[in-house]
Amino acid sequence: QVQLVESGGGLVQAGGSLRLSCAASGRTFSSYVMGWFRQPPGKEREFVAAISGSGGTTDYADSVKGRVTISRDNAKNTVYLQMNSLKPEDTEVYYCAADGGLLRGTLNRKSWRYPFWGQGTQVTVSS
Repeated sequence: QVQLVESGGGLVQAGGSLRLSCAASGRTFSSYVMGWFRQPPGKEREFVAAISGSGGTTDYADSVKGRVTISRDNAKNTVYLQMNSLKPEDTEVYYCAADGGLLRGTLNRKSWRYPFWGQGTQVTVSS
């Protein structure tokens, strides 16, 4: 079982920055593919970014590419999402997800591929 706890959300003006953090339990964190997703009200969770266990491979949704950076610190069992040049349309609940090793190192954009989820953190961008 993997437990995930997000933090770092909040209210920011358009053009501002936020860094989300996700602390994970588990002794094999460095083997997990980690992802960030966000969920618009009444819609399915959408992919934002993913990172391999070593941190050497990343993937980004087109909507955030160039504005967002995913990274991880395996010594701290933590994955981060640095978001810059934020826009009002980035206002959503952001979720951290872990594959628990099931993806065997392959990044994936499908939310159903990640069995472990955090509780979410709200990001609100004012115009």
